[in-house]
Amino acid sequence: MADRSFTPVAIIRAGSAVVKFTDSYDGSRFSASLTYENDRLTLAVAPKEPMIFDELSVVGFAEVSEQDRIFMNGYQSWTDSRELTVNDRMVGIDHIPAPIVKKYSFDKYGDYGFTRYTVKRGVLHGWTYAYIRSDLGFRLVGSLSERCGFTRIKLLTDKQRIKLSRECEGAIYYEPFNAIDCALLSGSEKEVFDRWQEMCGTSADREKLPLLRGYTSWYRHYQDISQEKLEHDLDALIASDMPADIFQIDDGYQTAVGDWLSIDSSKFPEGIKPLADRIHSEGLKAGLWLAPFVCERGSALFRDHPGWIMRDADGKPLSAGCNWSGSYALDIYNDEVRAYLRQVFDTVLNDWGFDLVKLDFLYAACIRPVNGRSRGQVMCEAMDFLRELCGDKLILACGVPLGAAFGKADYCRIGCDVGLSWNDNPFMRQTHRERVSTRNSMLNTIFRRQLNGRFFRNDPDVFLMRDKNISLSGHQKQSLALVNHLLGSVLFTSDDVSAYGKKQIEAVERSKRYIGAEITYADITSGLVKIKGICRSKEFTFRIDMTDGRLL
Repeated sequence: MADRSFTPVAIIRAGSAVVKFTDSYDGSRFSASLTYENDRLTLAVAPKEPMIFDELSVVGFAEVSEQDRIFMNGYQSWTDSRELTVNDRMVGIDHIPAPIVKKYSFDKYGDYGFTRYTVKRGVLHGWTYAYIRSDLGFRLVGSLSERCGFTRIKLLTDKQRIKLSRECEGAIYYEPFNAIDCALLSGSEKEVFDRWQEMCGTSADREKLPLLRGYTSWYRHYQDISQEKLEHDLDALIASDMPADIFQIDDGYQTAVGDWLSIDSSKFPEGIKPLADRIHSEGLKAGLWLAPFVCERGSALFRDHPGWIMRDADGKPLSAGCNWSGSYALDIYNDEVRAYLRQVFDTVLNDWGFDLVKLDFLYAACIRPVNGRSRGQVMCEAMDFLRELCGDKLILACGVPLGAAFGKADYCRIGCDVGLSWNDNPFMRQTHRERVSTRNSMLNTIFRRQLNGRFFRNDPDVFLMRDKNISLSGHQKQSLALVNHLLGSVLFTSDDVSAYGKKQIEAVERSKRYIGAEITYADITSGLVKIKGICRSKEFTFRIDMTDGRLL
């Protein structure tokens, strides 16, 4: 994103004291140095006493023109993330009346509580990585670690200015650390993303993880699942010609969110293990959905363990969103919480025998800083804990700030939930950036495609082909299936595939032809997406009108 004219300046603020420098600083409370060499920008800070910083930033020049396209990675999996122009603006939730925000906890899903949004055009921000694209040339800035806090990237297009900041609210720093540690790279798409991965040190083996194909229950049944319903869907999948590796059970098997070992006996009278065994007997992996860092108000966990719940500034249970009977964040540093989650994961993975866990609503771990750690520190340690609990079993992460999942999740959602309609209802379109939207899900799949195989394998969410209980048009269903197969590594449907007719089967077959294609170009201009690539030595071009999902 920057070239040699970047000329970085460091800004460090602690209380009323503000320090600016271009190379080094040595004061009574801390010392610091700023270096920019070998495509790496580093602001190293060494506290001489325990320090709380209000700002840790580097600013510099970033050339951007009217023709350029700008990508700013959104805060978490579901946050809308697509290429923008110099005149675009980002919309937060300030336009929503405060009582509505409070009632539905819209502010908990994204970065709204700790990032200032402005209606001014050309004031753009993102997290962990961003790029400016000039046709086929990329200038990328990518964080090399989020372990000291999330990296915020802000671009002022009218001032040709970029600001890199460590989100450090709540953090107490004792030891030397890199306040800013970023790769600044120029080249082709493949060159800059390959180099960023290399500099991050994430394993290239992520590319070797298998493609996952199969079924998930959520969009067919939502929470209304049962042993009978899932066995029907499993039988349909096995009897079909659909390639399948995994059958995933989503939300609804448990008596309440948070009470993971309390199986709803009215739905699963024999428990959940026999269904996992049945899935294995058909030669498939078994997957199970969990949201390990939240519980709902109606759960026994919420009632019986109030000390496990995070608290807000007023001492009330910390909301994590408006889902279920109300969603609340668990304190992952509470020893009893950790012991409970160890028991849950041991049971799910070892006793019940599940091969993959889809871990959802992970952002809840870091809604607020805790224990002298910033949000980024908390999220990275939360992902470390999950990786420890899962061992060699597969993790499909969801609702997570992506940088914390690098190298920890095997698969990761890179977009919001798809919907049964194209772009949700007009009211929801005015809410938050993490809302359900098939349109937004597809855009995230297209413009976060470079992460696939480098830091984890991308999960674009499901494709849907059914005719009943859905408002997506035939064009929209075909576009969704095509984009998922073209750019994703998790290819789930959530349909009763026994109800597929000739047209649905043919539509899936058309999409399957593009698995593993090489993408050479992607762009969005005035709502029209253009994707170019090579598949089986043949060039192709797709155009999708994102206003209505039509393939042109």
